[in-house]
Amino acid sequence: MPPKTMYERLGGMAFFETLTERFYAAVAKDEVLRPLYPQDLEPPRRHLCLFLAQFWGGPRQYDEERGNPRLRARHLPFKIGAKERDRWLEHMTAAVKEAHVSAFDEAQILSYFTAASSHMVNTDD
Repeated sequence: MPPKTMYERLGGMAFFETLTERFYAAVAKDEVLRPLYPQDLEPPRRHLCLFLAQFWGGPRQYDEERGNPRLRARHLPFKIGAKERDRWLEHMTAAVKEAHVSAFDEAQILSYFTAASSHMVNTDD
């Protein structure tokens, strides 16, 4: 039997729905991050959910709906410095930790988020 993907180990789409809901609940109250997002947080929440599910081995719905992720290019219009990166990572780390996944899976997920969030930094401010 082939090894399970992270998507399968975590419980499929339900895991990513809950993760992104927790994350965006924090973003909604964050004075640093909230101005970077549109008034309606549901579309970006859904995009992140579909992207993460796909990235970790789930359905390719993100690609079907939005094309290649091009994460850095999609984030270039927004001023993202160390402060924004750190705040984003703080909220995402808390959302992951609240999920109570295995230590192995948590380490993999947080390692990815650490690298990806640093890759989005586009200003020294």
